[in-house]
Amino acid sequence: MGDAIVGIIGMGDMGKMYARRISTAGWRVHACDTPDKYDALKVEFADNTNISILQNGHFVSRSSDWIMYSVEAKSIDAVVAAYGPSTKMGAIVGGQTSTKAPEIAAFERHLPQDVEIVSCHSLHGPGVNPKGQPLVIIKHRASQKSVDLVESILSCLESKFVPLSAEKHDRITADTQAVTHAAFLSMGTAWQANKQFPWEIPRYLGGIENVKINLTLRIYSNKWHVYAGLAILNPSARAQIHQYAESVTELFKLMLGGHRKELTERIHAARAAVFGKPKAEGEELLLQDDLLDRFSLGEKPAHRVKNNHLSLLAMVDCWWKLGIVPYDHMICSTPLFRLWLGITEYVYRKEDVLNECIDTAIEDNTFRADDLEFTFAARDWSERVSFGNMDGYREKFEKIQKYFEPRFKEATKVGNEMIRTIEENLSSRKQS
Repeated sequence: MGDAIVGIIGMGDMGKMYARRISTAGWRVHACDTPDKYDALKVEFADNTNISILQNGHFVSRSSDWIMYSVEAKSIDAVVAAYGPSTKMGAIVGGQTSTKAPEIAAFERHLPQDVEIVSCHSLHGPGVNPKGQPLVIIKHRASQKSVDLVESILSCLESKFVPLSAEKHDRITADTQAVTHAAFLSMGTAWQANKQFPWEIPRYLGGIENVKINLTLRIYSNKWHVYAGLAILNPSARAQIHQYAESVTELFKLMLGGHRKELTERIHAARAAVFGKPKAEGEELLLQDDLLDRFSLGEKPAHRVKNNHLSLLAMVDCWWKLGIVPYDHMICSTPLFRLWLGITEYVYRKEDVLNECIDTAIEDNTFRADDLEFTFAARDWSERVSFGNMDGYREKFEKIQKYFEPRFKEATKVGNEMIRTIEENLSSRKQS
């Protein structure tokens, strides 16, 4: 490897993932976190001779050639204000936050003019193998030589580089992540409000339900600030989360009122805008029944229980209302988004499944209590985001997180295997 030293300020889960992989590739890494974590980090990385744990960000920023800030989006301005002015002359600085607007603003505000800015964002969590996953590279204020150095350093991840502007990045992540997260957060909230563990209830086992449960628990097993920062600090996200709550509410009202004609017309209009025609005979979808049935946290019932899938109907309705075509963003999609798109496509492009959703929504009251709580939850999450209420977001998130915590270990294991298997299946189909 070259002589460049990589600095990492912020050693959370993603910062550690970067540090381990970059150092294993032969680069020297200078890293730090808050003072209270210094001793623990020294012990954790004692056997890695390519990683030096420094006492604070001043030492990292003064001694490194590419410095990456891997901190919470809500804290980026304060951290860059503290350490940015002491950045090594001519160094390159970037960030790994999920929302680039506040990150770039902090860099422009606090970094010396001789410092170049090349940011990045791995579009996956720390537990996902980065090989083949999208890795956004943002050339904001830099020479091509500096971009080449950053890409050389990050090539050890074996990810797929996607060049974007900061503005385009935030728009795409709002389209693909913010609304998706809102749906899963609302599902978890509804289950908690009804005192349900969905893997214990037959109607939530098998097929599509497996994806819903595993991905909901996957989100709640992570840190709250990952989702709060993307939802509240991303300029494009608030309107989209608001529209999702509106779509949930309006569809639920049509179901309650028994308005079959209006509901059907609205669902079909959304399908035409987002997916086009129903699946043709012999055409393959992103996800198949055999894959969906494999990954369950409970015992699959002998007979599948019908569901109106309000959460999925509202997602496609939201995309339609906002003019979003999700396939346009596949190059920057996360594993979670690809799974979410896969199950919405499964419902909307299989005519018999979509008709069953409409019939169930109008004729079957089995899910009314669940759908009511889901509607309340979607509206509540939207309001917390619209108010920019970080503390309120954290309070609600951690309340639900505590409720589901006993199953996180198993759900993470099953979820990782589900993502790995489905990603491999999609990759092999693409190659063939």
